[in-house]
Order: sequence, then structure tokens, then C-alpha cells
Amino acid sequence: MTEQIPRVVASVPVGAPPAWAILERRLFDALDEAWRAFAGRYCEGDGRLRYTGTLESRDGADDFYEAFFNWPTLYQLGGADDLLDACKHHWEGVTAQLTEFGYLVEEFERGYDWFHQGESLLLFYGICAADPRDERFAERAHRFAELYLPGSPAGNYDPAVDIIRAPHNGAGGPRYGVNEEWASYGADLTSMRPYGLPLRDLPGISSWDDLADPANAARMGAAMNERIGRGDVAVNLAATGLATNAWLYGHEDRFRDWALRYVEAWERRAAALGGILPDNVGPSGRVGELHDGRWYGGNYGWQWPHGVYSVGAAAVVAAVNTVLLTGGTDHLAVGRGPLDLVLRHGKQGPVSGTPMSISDRWLAELGEDADRTTLLVPNRHDDDGWFDFQPPQLGLPVWLWHAGMAEEDGDRLDRLWKASGYDWRVVRDFRNKEEAGHEAPWLAYLRGDNPGFPEAMLAAALGQVERRMALIAADRAAPDEFHIHHWQRLNPVLTEALLQLTTGTPQVLYNGGLLPTRLAYLDAERRRPGLPPDVAALVNDVGPDRTGVELVHTGLTGTRRVVVQAGAFGEHRITRAVVTAADTGYPGDLTSYVAPDATVVTRELEVGGPRLEVVLPPGRRIRIDLHLTLRAARPAHQHAGTIPAGRRP
Repeated sequence: MTEQIPRVVASVPVGAPPAWAILERRLFDALDEAWRAFAGRYCEGDGRLRYTGTLESRDGADDFYEAFFNWPTLYQLGGADDLLDACKHHWEGVTAQLTEFGYLVEEFERGYDWFHQGESLLLFYGICAADPRDERFAERAHRFAELYLPGSPAGNYDPAVDIIRAPHNGAGGPRYGVNEEWASYGADLTSMRPYGLPLRDLPGISSWDDLADPANAARMGAAMNERIGRGDVAVNLAATGLATNAWLYGHEDRFRDWALRYVEAWERRAAALGGILPDNVGPSGRVGELHDGRWYGGNYGWQWPHGVYSVGAAAVVAAVNTVLLTGGTDHLAVGRGPLDLVLRHGKQGPVSGTPMSISDRWLAELGEDADRTTLLVPNRHDDDGWFDFQPPQLGLPVWLWHAGMAEEDGDRLDRLWKASGYDWRVVRDFRNKEEAGHEAPWLAYLRGDNPGFPEAMLAAALGQVERRMALIAADRAAPDEFHIHHWQRLNPVLTEALLQLTTGTPQVLYNGGLLPTRLAYLDAERRRPGLPPDVAALVNDVGPDRTGVELVHTGLTGTRRVVVQAGAFGEHRITRAVVTAADTGYPGDLTSYVAPDATVVTRELEVGGPRLEVVLPPGRRIRIDLHLTLRAARPAHQHAGTIPAGRRP
């Protein structure tokens, strides 16, 4: 049966355009200028990055894709029509470039850890979501996911003990060891010094300075390859994103079944440890097999180098995937566990003066409040206990709350807010690697305690775009001088503000998250994703059974038609909508010096599906309170070209 979409016509005059709407449309325009400038400066004609340096270790593949990680998101939100083709062009170009470097096998990572593979796949996932009818990317999505299924020739997965066989894995199968450059892990690796010793139980090596001895450096490198470079690790949970992405195309059971089977294996291991998610499993399937029984010590695990920053991210990525795959929240515990574990060991203290491995991030995020006493949680654990205390990374608990809307996840955010010693309402002008970190002021806004957030957040985003453009203009480095992080440091595309304000969704989880936004938009005239030209959107209420959004046509000509969709994958049902309407007195009599006051009323309409079409004449606005049933339908990749025209209710 053909879907019938109810239609409503906006009738409330805009009057003085709200500042947030003007700033939002300006941000769209600025971003479309910015990505073109970046591509012109740093990309070759075939889409690859300009680079004449060499790549001699396993590191590097993810950084090439990361330069474009959020470009498909901008397109889906309403970026330029040709941005999607640009995203595909650069993915193809970079893939060819990395194949020449030897990093890829049949277009996929030869073998690397999932902390980094997750980063590199954001561009790919975004393209799949933006254009699921592209058969080339659909084929790739299935082929990549199949690398991890039981029975795959790649051999990544061992179904006998439910493990991914090595921390480094991919199209070449399990790639044992850690890094060829670390055959000797010496004190000259100064960039790794903040994270301390990778293994802390080797006789005669008790401090970083001990690695200055070449014999000790060689022993450390050998032990890392033998113990950290084998068996399964918790960050491999992010591989469930590949299976979930493939499942969203045609709902093939084999992809869903593997992802759930793998998550459940880790859930069993955590249950056996009283709720602690371990970071390592040996080749025989036993936790701690390579680390004298310790639940910590694996690659990108609790001990080294990042702790909850990597383990927690992969666990939350997997937890969110299970909500998509099952329509339920039963598996959110795999993501909750690591966060609650460190929260139980939290303490109060200032960022400044507290030793921590990633202090520059928090100094930027907290600014002058870095001197204030606030909640610090341990990121890591070794034989001496918990250490590396830092403020909680809010993106992780926010995504658990967003995915399930469960009371306990909202309560966790309340506890974090109350324990914080800084003002959650302040919007600071910074941009980190994940293009995240503004969750606190956004949450305060959604709770009615930060009314100026939209304007402040949009202004900060515009300022960051301006800075990136100035850095690009001032960049005189030659392609053979580029560091592999050069391009991501200059990527001028920002989507955090637009995701929060237009869709009611946090920034994507950077280490491999899919993007199930609360709302999505489809341009009904141009049959493509995103807000139409001149239309601004503001989500100001998000709850378990509701979402409130305002749409404003900021232009003076041209009626716009926008389909509001509940869930990026059409998974939620709009039961009914309460909308604002005005009388027909506007614009009034020609002889009057002032416009008549509009009488604004509300009316209710039944929807009964995931979509509502809104017709926006120029200079009109509408407030829509959507009453929702979450996860009422099976999620699937959506394509704007398949959405039928709306009908009047």
C-alpha cells in the first residue's frame, strides 16, 4: 500500500526573523563555501588528497578518510546538491590512494584496530545513509560486513569461541602483532609517553625512562606483539557497525544475527566479572589469557592507552547498534557498564593541576572553569588500581540516553550535571577532533535552562568555520610536508550545531557510530534529503514520547515543502501532531502602517506514520509538537526519491 503522508500548511507570519534562523541559514551557506575551498586546496582532480610523503607503518589509513568524515552529514541536513557526489568522489579517490600505499585490500582496511577503523568508516557510513540506492556502495556495505561473519574466507571471526581473532583485523583477516615500528618500543617515542608503559609487568621495566635501554625497548616491543597483538579486544565491538549498516539495506538476518551474537559474547564476559567489561580475551576465549588473568591490559583497553575513552566508545557504539537491530533496549547494558564503572570511582578535583593523559582537550572545553573543582572519573586501570582522572566524556552517556530514552540513562545525566563544578550553560568557542564537546549546554537548553543556546552555538560554529578558512588561506605547507593529521585539523565542515538544533541529536560517535537522528528532513520538491533552501529548523524538546520543532521560511519568495521524518531510518511513528496556525488577517490593509497582530492557535492532526509534510510559504513559520511511539517500525536506509507526496489531512 502506498504511504499516505498528512500535510499541513504553515500560516503564522514570521515577522522579525528569529536570530537563530538567520544564523542557521548563514551556517549552511558558509559550510558550502568552506568544503569547496578545502577540496580546491587539498585534493587532486580524482578526489585523493594531495600528499607526496611516505607511509611506512600500519598507522595512517584512517586519517585520510577523516578529512571528510562529516561531509555526508552536512548533505543529509541540507548542504549543497553536489556535495553528495563530492563525498563519493573523495571516497573513491582516497580509496585508490590508500590501495596504492598498500593499506587496503579490495577497498577495505587490510588490518588495523577498530579504534581507528571506526574513525575511517564515518565517511562511508554517511554515504550509505545519504544514498542507499547507489548500488556500488550497497555492494561494498555487504562485502565489508561479510568479512566478519562466521565462515568468511577472511577468517576474522572464530565462531567456536565467539572472538575476533586479533586486535588488528580487516580484509586481510587477523593481522597479528601491533605495529612494525614498535618492534622496539623505546623512550624516543615521545608522543606515546603521556600514556605510560603499554605493559607494566615486565621485569626490569618499571618506568618510561627504562625504555631508553635498547634491550628493554626490544623486550617491550616483543611482548606487545605477542600479548597485545593477539586475541580479541573490547574495541572490536565497533565492528558491529559494519553489520548494522549492511542490515539496514535489506534486513538480512545473517548480519543482525552476527552483531547480536558478538555483543552477547561480551555481555557474558562482563557478567562473569560482576559487570566489568573486560578489554581482552585470549585465543581460546578466556578473559586475561594473555595477561595472567587480568581483565585489563588489551590493545586500546583499560590500561593503555586511553581506557574508557576507547573501551567505552566501542561499547556505546555497539549498544546503539543493538537498539536499531532489535527495536529494544535490552542490550544497552553493554554500553552502560563501562560508564557506571568509572563513575563509581569518581572524585572531585580541578582539571588544572591534575595529572591526565589528554589535558589539552579539557583545558579547551572548560576554559576558565578548568581551575574549578568538578567531577573527575578514572579513565584507566592497572595493577595499582584506577588512575588517569578526567572529566566524563559526555557524548557517551548522551548517546545512551538518546538511543533508548530510558529513565536510568536520563538519571545518569542528572547525576553528572549535579556533580559538575562548572556551568553547563556556557558555550565555548572550541573544536576538538571529534567535533563534539558541546553536549552540556545543549542538554541544559533541552531542559529549559539555557534559552540562548541556539544563537550562541551557531555563532561559535560560524567562528570556527571562519578560523579554519583563515588557516587554509595561511597554509603554505607543501604536500611532502603534510602530517597525516594535517587535513583533519583543517576540515572546515562542522555539523555538531546543526545536528543538535535541527534534528535533536548529539554529534556522531567518532569511533564508528552510525547516526540514528531523532528527526530527519526531506526536500519534497527536489526529492533529496535535508532542509530546503531558506528553511531553518529548531528542535527544542526531546523526550521518550515527544519531539518539538519549529520551522521557519526565512526567504521572501518560493513556497517550500519539507517532509519531517521521525528517525533517520524511519523507525519512529508520529501518532499525532499539535501545530500552530494563524488567522488570515495578515498582511493587513495597504493603508495601515503596521501589520495586524496574528491570532495564533493550535490544532491537532492524526498522523499514524513516520512522516508529516509541511508546506512553508515565504515568511511563514510553524511550531510542531510531535507525539511519538519510538522504535515502532523496523529501521531501514531511506531515500528521498521513494517518499510519496503529502496529502491534506
